Amino acid sequence: MSSLICFRPKQVEEAREHNSPDLDLSDRSISKLVDIPGLFTLKNLTRLTLSHNKLDAVPPHMIELTSLETLNLFNNYIEELPTNLSSMQNLKHLSIGMNRLYALPRGFGSFPKLEILDASYNNLTENSLPGNFFLLETLRALYLSDNDFEIIPEDIGQLTKLEVLALRDNQLIALPKAIGDLPKLKELHIQGNRLTVLPPELGKLDLYSGNTALKAENNPWVPPIASQFQVGVSHVFEYIRSETYKFLYGRHVQAGAAPPPKTNSNAKKTSRREVWGKK
Repeated sequence: MSSLICFRPKQVEEAREHNSPDLDLSDRSISKLVDIPGLFTLKNLTRLTLSHNKLDAVPPHMIELTSLETLNLFNNYIEELPTNLSSMQNLKHLSIGMNRLYALPRGFGSFPKLEILDASYNNLTENSLPGNFFLLETLRALYLSDNDFEIIPEDIGQLTKLEVLALRDNQLIALPKAIGDLPKLKELHIQGNRLTVLPPELGKLDLYSGNTALKAENNPWVPPIASQFQVGVSHVFEYIRSETYKFLYGRHVQAGAAPPPKTNSNAKKTSRREVWGKK
């Protein structure tokens, strides 16, 4: 059965007739974008919403929407993205969360204007990122929660405009020291990982006053850090800035203790599978 039956294709014609910059085709059971006549001729479209559908692929034709600034593909069945996607010169907000991605394509870091990337709720690891990923120097918000990262590369320090970094519910066993090189960072979400210590370099940031936030619950912190969290995040920062902590951190790293066991990522993602359902 054609996916066109599931929504009224006149929306595309209306968008063309009214020169509309916004087209919302969410929750329409669409399985193939090539089945939507005229979609890729909407040259003035700046926002396209395709969330909560049944898409298993993003066609290379997407780059024909040359004015697109926001592309929302949240909650589909997508396993792979086209390598030419990063040639979309005006794209600022890309949502590819809650899909089935195991890797991001080669050259993904070439988006010239990308400011917000949501790749949460996928199957990504540190090996899923292309070599140029951290050349996305325009990024202000990066959402990688609910994936399978054990580490985040030190190259993240290149994202100097980053204000929000969400790494909740991964398999992280350590944070990169380079997080301390993100001068504009206002929110860091690291809940539900396997973290036991924090790098002293994190102390260069202020994530405890004003409109800033450090969310770090549900980690197996070593007792000194755990006790500081019980008092408050500001006390955590005061502690990790101390010479005492820096000394203890160095000894901890040298000891090379085995990381905590992995959490059950399949159980963690059960709710996602329920949303996806069976294809």
